Amino acid sequence: MARLRGEERSRYVSRMFGRISRRYDLLNTVMTGGMHYAWRRLAANIACGSGLDGTALDVACGTGDFAFDLARKPSIKHVVGLDFTPEMLALAKVKARRQGLHANTTFTVGDAHALPFADNGFVCVTVGFGVRNFIDVPRAIGEMARVVQPGGRVVVLEIVRMEGKGLRSRALPWCFRKVAPILGAALAGDSEAYSYLPESVGEFLSAREMAEAMASAGLRNVQRRSLALGMVAVVSGEVG
Repeated sequence: MARLRGEERSRYVSRMFGRISRRYDLLNTVMTGGMHYAWRRLAANIACGSGLDGTALDVACGTGDFAFDLARKPSIKHVVGLDFTPEMLALAKVKARRQGLHANTTFTVGDAHALPFADNGFVCVTVGFGVRNFIDVPRAIGEMARVVQPGGRVVVLEIVRMEGKGLRSRALPWCFRKVAPILGAALAGDSEAYSYLPESVGEFLSAREMAEAMASAGLRNVQRRSLALGMVAVVSGEVG
């Protein structure tokens, strides 16, 4: 996987998520002890704290959980969920109907690096556990900032590379690399996909570097919050 770059990597990741789509929610819950729900709610609160009312965009929306948290916010009138894996979006649409949120959510196939939306069209943009799969992070962040209204926020929730030489910084990623493929094989029948997960984290940015990338894209008041002993972070910034 480390040898794949650009469009080849993008196609690989899309096929992989298509394969595991029906077990994706289960694996998220098992691997985080159910905490991913609380993390998304926290990130949604941050995204909707700008005082703006209107439409939100959830990039790399997967099966829709982040979009649903946004849709429940009084200030959010509609949510557009965008993902490059049709199988994930099909499940998101089923879940939206099941949760009574189909009237104020729309799901569409699209590329985070070239968002098919006009400038300043959304009050916030979120992405949960998706930035690691982007082939050009600065470009995608720039696109997200472009489509947000002045005063709105871009919020990233992500598993990040831990910095430092301490025991925790070494032990937690090591455990992640060992456990994820075992759970993937047992619960999804796909150890390859869940070998990719810790590998992608090891190649990704730290929370500090993520914040720096967002600031470089022109976002203001960039803040980060660490979760899960530093393995997960919420990083947010405002559009000027």
